[in-house]
Amino acid sequence: MSSQGPCVDKGMNTALICQESYACGGTDEATFECDECRSLQCARCELELHRQERMRNHDRARIEPGHVPFCDSCKSYTTCSGNSGRLRAAVRCQGCKINMCLDCQRRTHSGVNKRKHPLTAYPPAKPPQEDNMTNEETELLKTQLEKVCSFLLVDEKEEMQVNNEGDFVNRLGCNPDELLKVVSIFGNTGEGKSHTLNHTFFLGREVFKTFPTQESCTVGVWAALDPVHHVVVIDTEGLLGTGANQGQRTRLLLKVLALSDVIIYRTRADRLHDDLFKFLGDASDAYLKHFTKELKAITTRCGLEVPLSTLGPAVIIFHETVHTKLLGSDKPSESTERLLQERFRKLGLLPEAFSYIRYCGTRTYNPPTDFSGLLCNLEQQLCNTTTRSPRCARVIYKALQALSDCFSGEIPDEHMTGNCFFPDDYFTCASICLSCGLGCKRSMNHLKEGLDHEAKHLCRYSAQYNNQIYTCKACYEGGQEVIVVPKATASSDSSWFGLAVYAWSGYVIECPNCAVIYRSRQYWYGNQDPVETVVRTEIQHIWPGSDGLLKDNNNAAQRLLDGVKFISQSVSELSLKPAKAVTSWLTDQIAPAYWKPNSLIVKCHKCHEEFQANDTKHHCRACGEGFCDACSSKSRPVPERGWGLDPVRVCDGCFHDRGIPTELLDAALEEEGSTLMARKVGEAVQNTLGAVVGAIDIPLGLVKDAARPSYWVPDQDIESCCECQREFSPCLSIHHCRACGRGVCDDCSPKRRPVPCRGWDHPVRVCNTCNQKPGEL
Repeated sequence: MSSQGPCVDKGMNTALICQESYACGGTDEATFECDECRSLQCARCELELHRQERMRNHDRARIEPGHVPFCDSCKSYTTCSGNSGRLRAAVRCQGCKINMCLDCQRRTHSGVNKRKHPLTAYPPAKPPQEDNMTNEETELLKTQLEKVCSFLLVDEKEEMQVNNEGDFVNRLGCNPDELLKVVSIFGNTGEGKSHTLNHTFFLGREVFKTFPTQESCTVGVWAALDPVHHVVVIDTEGLLGTGANQGQRTRLLLKVLALSDVIIYRTRADRLHDDLFKFLGDASDAYLKHFTKELKAITTRCGLEVPLSTLGPAVIIFHETVHTKLLGSDKPSESTERLLQERFRKLGLLPEAFSYIRYCGTRTYNPPTDFSGLLCNLEQQLCNTTTRSPRCARVIYKALQALSDCFSGEIPDEHMTGNCFFPDDYFTCASICLSCGLGCKRSMNHLKEGLDHEAKHLCRYSAQYNNQIYTCKACYEGGQEVIVVPKATASSDSSWFGLAVYAWSGYVIECPNCAVIYRSRQYWYGNQDPVETVVRTEIQHIWPGSDGLLKDNNNAAQRLLDGVKFISQSVSELSLKPAKAVTSWLTDQIAPAYWKPNSLIVKCHKCHEEFQANDTKHHCRACGEGFCDACSSKSRPVPERGWGLDPVRVCDGCFHDRGIPTELLDAALEEEGSTLMARKVGEAVQNTLGAVVGAIDIPLGLVKDAARPSYWVPDQDIESCCECQREFSPCLSIHHCRACGRGVCDDCSPKRRPVPCRGWDHPVRVCNTCNQKPGEL
């Protein structure tokens, strides 16, 4: 077996010969390697070739001792490279005088004629970071990387694990003003993403943890700083993993993608599967739909000195195979980028968001994996600042924090079904219209920015929610859209006069610009519907937590009850608890002449106890003196004073002493038609008003719930004040805010202001929360 294979000499002469033969004839030793010419060149050929204008800017590298050239066969074939870059050679055929990678060697030297060609093995290529570096520089690089460590940036619940911008800068270990780019990696779980980052950026140091167990070694988002390339390297959780919060974990990936300048999609599948293209296609759609606008808003809202690019990141698909050829190896005439685009097109996907998509493949016959091609592509993109500019760590943190605040919250399990990696439910508001069932199309947490809900399509009318609004037709024709509402009275009418007009002419529609435009019973007959004459109708959505639209603004019943209640309270105060000064004056005006004036009564005529402010003075109907309640608790007829045969209040002394002097009896008879009659009338009025209060209270309680406007919370559903949370009791009455309809106590609703949108044009009770709202309620 060994005699048939190629003979490989590992201790060979590695002299490199010019491959151009342009000036030297192919005999001189090579001193330059031109990547764009894809050849080794001696000094003479290099000089002659690059004098030409079109080749003057070629990127050339001087060949140092131990240099490993590119594979010569890859210059003509794409079997090894899979893209425009080439692999380093592994052996040199002394007979053919060419350098070959292992794949080209097996392809070209497996035949009988070339199998016995002497081959010389090149030493393994240095890690890309150590190319063209002295030993001192290499040691310094290793010393810098020794200080690098990763940290958890965002956990699997989308919660930031870094406190602030300063903490982010300290954990990265960078200068606050250092300009950085962001590189992140994606792929299925178990594909070696952390291992790839460690060997691409950190010389194989385990900056990002790797584990041989079945569990995911990366949960959440981890970050570290590459001080050599000035890059924030982000390691993400793998797709297709197991665990809770899968919707939030998937959404977190897109937030990292939006933050990144370059993303790596790592796959070790022998063939590129559809899930790779599906992930990138869905990510592109979600980025354009939800993140482009948000990144613009973040730039303005956060006051970032460096505007965030709204173009998507560059994408490098890093494909590692073992048994299969790389993409494009069987179609050398077509570029891998075109093959990728064709694959996207067949799946009906258009990754328009990404500024660049490149394929980078490597075939690993024997470990370790060669990451030099990946790093070469990364360095090219990191140097490209035409679409994505570097920015300081503070800007990176602010952008991630803003995206986390905007797109956050739990995702219900029903939104995790379907074939889309990033459904709209992950990024849009979860509110559903109560009337038509359509969802809000705005981004999550848009209410914090003062933006109302908005749906994609028009709503349908629902009698339950009465979601039809009126707009003034005259204003609409004049270029304005003014919402009007039916209500009991016009804003110019006083409260009681407006109710009287309502009883006669019905409800009114009033426009702020056109005044009263409609009354429901304006004419004896032939009143037309307002929709046919003065208003336009529009159906609007009803969102959870909103107060609705048109509602019941015909609050005449409640206004009438409020007025009657006010009268009853006034009557109650007049009959039960009169003001002392008014009561005393009124009593003296209608008192009989023999009564002692209230102003002269300081103490009880019998017990001599002085009257306090709240004590009531009583007059004995027989003698006319002032007594307290305890000393005038008896009653008997006093016909001699003109009080007739009905029992009236008398003092204890007069109750037992029935003897009345004749002169007093005569005086009483003379006063029968004057002051005594006035006093009797006054007492009858007071008693009647007291009865009216009791009579009013009964129907008020019966009709209160029926007259309640539809947006008011029913009394039986109110347990505590919506402001101070004190529980209502007989000592703490329930009041309703005329704006929001919630139950509130008297202390939490001291202000009065008009609420035109509810039909209250005059100042009415509002809670503190509604009173603090700017503008017109």
